Parts: sequence; C-alpha cells; structure tokens
Amino acid sequence: MEIDGITVNNEIAEKKLYSLLGLSQRGGHMASGEFMTEKAVKEGRAFLCIVAEDSSDNTKKMFRNMCEFYHVPFCCFSDKNTLGHRIGKEFRASLAVLDAGLAKAAIGYLGALGVTVGN
Repeated sequence: MEIDGITVNNEIAEKKLYSLLGLSQRGGHMASGEFMTEKAVKEGRAFLCIVAEDSSDNTKKMFRNMCEFYHVPFCCFSDKNTLGHRIGKEFRASLAVLDAGLAKAAIGYLGALGVTVGN
C-alpha cells in the first residue's frame, strides 16, 4: 500500500495510525468518549470520527448518521480497549480528531489498512 508515495505494510500503517492518535491526544487535538465526540462533531470541530467496531449497533448508527449530517469523515476501527489504551485512557467507544492535518494523515493510514472512511 502506498501513502504519499511511500509504500507501507499493514503492520506499519497500524502502528503509525495509533502513534498519530496518541500524538493527537497529547497535543489536545482529540475528543474522546461518546459525549465529547458528539459535542465536537455537532460544534463543527471534528475532522474525523472513529468508533470502535465492538461498540453497540445503536452507537455506530448514531455516529454514522450524525457524521453524515455534519459532513465529518467517519469509520469503524479497532476495539474499545485498544483505542482507549493507545490514547492513554480507559476504554473508549468513540473519538474525534480535531486537527485537519492529523485527520488527513489518519485517513491515509486507515485507507492503507483497507478501512472505508465515509463522509
């Protein structure tokens, strides 16, 4: 798989994505947890919304519909424990990246992993 002219495999893309999410959290460019993610999307501050695959169907549907309405890229990726652990928190069902550049890079890595990012 290729990102910006650089060939990466799935393992590297996944590590880089998690590093990017951790960096985003430490830099204050992330909202995590259902309430804060929903608030960021509705306020227009979110550039990417990620929901854990092991979240309930209602949670996934709610965020999918909300992101479609507010034109925020959305995907289901990873699981609650891994998402939370990689950003230095307890388990997290959802998170929103609040920086356009970090979100664009994360979308690139998600694409390299074969994850569909919808709008």
